[in-house]
Amino acid sequence: MGSLRRGITAAAGLLLLASAVPAGAAQHDGDRGLYAVRGTDKADRTAIARSGVDVWGVRGDTLTFAADSAQAQALRGQGFELEKVGDVDALLAERNPDVRTAVDEFPPGDEGYHTYTELTEVLEQAVADHADIASLSSVGDSYEGRALHLIKISDNVAQDEDEPEVLFTCNQHAREHLTTEMCLRIVERFTDEYGSDPTVTELVNTREIYVIPTVNPDGAEYDIEGGRYKGWRKNRQGSGTDLNRNWGYQWGCCGGSSGSPSSETYRGPSAFSAPETAAVKAFVDSRVVGGVQQIKAHLDFHSYSELVLWPYGYTYDDSNETMSPEEAERFREVGEALAASNGYTPQQSSDLYITDGSINDWMWAEHGILSLTFEMYPSGGGGLDGFYPPDERIEPETERNDEAVEILLTEAGNQG
Repeated sequence: MGSLRRGITAAAGLLLLASAVPAGAAQHDGDRGLYAVRGTDKADRTAIARSGVDVWGVRGDTLTFAADSAQAQALRGQGFELEKVGDVDALLAERNPDVRTAVDEFPPGDEGYHTYTELTEVLEQAVADHADIASLSSVGDSYEGRALHLIKISDNVAQDEDEPEVLFTCNQHAREHLTTEMCLRIVERFTDEYGSDPTVTELVNTREIYVIPTVNPDGAEYDIEGGRYKGWRKNRQGSGTDLNRNWGYQWGCCGGSSGSPSSETYRGPSAFSAPETAAVKAFVDSRVVGGVQQIKAHLDFHSYSELVLWPYGYTYDDSNETMSPEEAERFREVGEALAASNGYTPQQSSDLYITDGSINDWMWAEHGILSLTFEMYPSGGGGLDGFYPPDERIEPETERNDEAVEILLTEAGNQG
């Protein structure tokens, strides 16, 4: 069936569903399967995402997602051809050991990943070893009281210099542990290689670099509790909020998030209702000095699908009253340059599917920050391994973004 017919059928089916259940409501019955739909376009992917399934990845025109039998049946009724490629519980069981381990520990074989305790130790050691260029603080606390670590790297780290600032954020979604390793790579590279690598040294001398390695430490710790992966996405506030649907710009506007607390894309009862997003917002707001936002560029890391994404996510339009055609073109040019450096696919966020309440949309609309997202390894065919790649992939997949990080830091100097 052609994409146009699928889109029309899906839209009609969604209107019927909307009258019966809240958009995005999760009606899990304990038999969640992993499904693929091939030959999709952005309208198809948006329709599928709005049905309340848990989108895992996109590779080309193939969308992979988890859904229970009721959701799968509803989508088939809308004309989508679903291919079942696995059972979620069985896939988790394959990755999990038969015996439980310590609460704060990754499953055996994946010890290369950092728990929150280990992350804290690494950051503290980085500052101890490089106190002249690195400082550690926090932007606030998570729902369960964990510090949301913030590390600053600059040649005069104790001073607020008149230099372009760049922010890197990771791990908004709990199960995306590779992203925390990406932020650690940035921290370690721009401290350990300062003074020996000319590019690193120049960037540290001319920029103020901020890194928040985990925006969602509660969810990340829960996801590995007992040394067993759970596939958890949200924070731990109540039934959980999807942090990347909780940002204030166009929050809940456009069917790109859910109002149902059971949904994987639950946007929360109000914008910034999650303490984690509220804390990061307060930090970004605080960087307005003398009426000028000091943060010029921002990169948020997710997994998976190997994509470079830029605003807007809430609309298919590439420009509007808050983004001129020239500004949209700059996003495209920067996104394509970043993708050329790491082999990812560049596209506007809504070309994937519609989302609302995202960090990139808010960063740009509210502060004019050149804000993009990386969806990291693998390219979209990873199934559960997309969220839990073996720890042997940490080094090559984080190093893969070294040049992209340099490009964004350099581009921040071109931001007026």
